[in-house]
Amino acid sequence: MMSEVDLIERWRSLLTSYNRVSGQLDRALQERHALTRTEFETLDRLVVWDGDKRRMQDLAGDMYLSQSALSRTVDRLEKRGLVRRAICEADRRGVFVAATDDGVRRHAEARRTYLAVLADHLPPAAPRG
Repeated sequence: MMSEVDLIERWRSLLTSYNRVSGQLDRALQERHALTRTEFETLDRLVVWDGDKRRMQDLAGDMYLSQSALSRTVDRLEKRGLVRRAICEADRRGVFVAATDDGVRRHAEARRTYLAVLADHLPPAAPRG
């Protein structure tokens, strides 16, 4: 059984690693593509989704953001023409969001940067089996 001190040290190590990689992602995405990490990850979930749109509520459930933080992120992306919103006809309370053609292009460019930063900062996965 792991001691409390070991658990806390492992947790702090994980946080340090996360913060380092997250900061690198933010800087690279902002400098090269004018996107925050959160904006990229929102686009990423929209583009790789097997459909042309997602309900905001479902998107929020997949992310680490509150509903209001996601709404602000989508607002910024929408103002730049990278996503569009539409009201759900079946449930007028529901809102769909989808990447525009410009959003898909920006995502493709930024994804290369995102993957390069991850490859540089994450250790290789242990072999399975």
